[in-house]
Amino acid sequence: MKYDFTTIMDRAGKDSIAVDIIPIPGVEMKEGFSKIPMWVADMNFATVPTIQEAVVERMEHPAYGYFMPSKEYYDSIIGWQRVRNGIEGIEPVNIGYENGVLGCVSSALNAFTSQGEPILVHRPCYVGFLHVLEDLGRKIIYSDLKKDENGTWRMDFDDMDKKMKENNIHFAIFCTPHNPTGRVWEREEIEGAMKVYKDNDCVVISDEIWSDLILEGHKHIPTQSISEDAKQRTIAIYAPSKTFNLAGLIGSYHIIYNKYLNDKVKRQGSITHYNSMNVLSMHALIGAYRSEGQEWVGELCQVLKQNVDYAYDFIMENFKGVKLSKPQGTYMLYLDVEEWLNENNKTLDELLRAGVEVGVIWQDGRQFSMNNTIRMNLALPHSLVAEAMDRLKKYVF
Repeated sequence: MKYDFTTIMDRAGKDSIAVDIIPIPGVEMKEGFSKIPMWVADMNFATVPTIQEAVVERMEHPAYGYFMPSKEYYDSIIGWQRVRNGIEGIEPVNIGYENGVLGCVSSALNAFTSQGEPILVHRPCYVGFLHVLEDLGRKIIYSDLKKDENGTWRMDFDDMDKKMKENNIHFAIFCTPHNPTGRVWEREEIEGAMKVYKDNDCVVISDEIWSDLILEGHKHIPTQSISEDAKQRTIAIYAPSKTFNLAGLIGSYHIIYNKYLNDKVKRQGSITHYNSMNVLSMHALIGAYRSEGQEWVGELCQVLKQNVDYAYDFIMENFKGVKLSKPQGTYMLYLDVEEWLNENNKTLDELLRAGVEVGVIWQDGRQFSMNNTIRMNLALPHSLVAEAMDRLKKYVF
């Protein structure tokens, strides 16, 4: 490969909660074990060099005053969406800056819903959505994803429609690809979801921040590309942060074609006078969205597939009682450990602590609204994935 995905970086003391924090309270690692960070959704890979080059080049000019997003910024997003997703016709007016995906979700909720209003989400549900909904005083209505006979997570359209009609819901959050399950929705599935949303006159947030991280054999279908109606009722949110590990620089963006939705979201985002772009994050995006970035992501997805294949096969062969649907995108595993816990008379807290004690820093899956689950991050050098699986086999499962 042209780019390095094998070097184990020392991130200690380099502003990284992934390695500086253990998310399971009251537990410490045993002596002789090193940390393998497998929880928060950032990557333990050096990003594409063109990002550093673009940021350093801008920093060499010694003035960092007020600025406006440049034409190159908009052109970079338009070009990236054309190459990655085959989307034509995006205009700069359709693009709006966001400090983060959750900031856009918050703006849209404030623009189109009221205190106490019910909002539809799928369960399991990304923990960030839950925090925003709770913080803004909205009522969370779950439509559970179901596993089919092959263990693949599926939406239940009848349940979605029933919940929306029973609760008079007109706002939904859709995650594509889905976090934490790693499902890459097929066109027919998105069409089915958008029909339900249309039938219930629903504004849709489509979180597509994971859309670049698609594993071989699968393809991301932008929600807005499904139909003209989907294009007009959907607020789509993207970012280079998951793709290139830029969360610490801040910077997402929305694509909204409907002028009414666009005006309302931008108005809400401007009210705090805080939702403003950082000049370095603008240049980081420009550096990321160059042709080198396309090449880098292609190699990254190969590495992620290798890690997913290895971890999935290892878990299925060695961890009796653990259930897992193989991810099709993202770099997350979502383990169902209920059967293992029952067979071994253990609690989830005991299992989580056992992993952390031997340096496998994984994440409590209950945060995603499903009991007896664990989320694991595989975006790290393959040698560490193999080491983590080996430790879990020897000392935990």
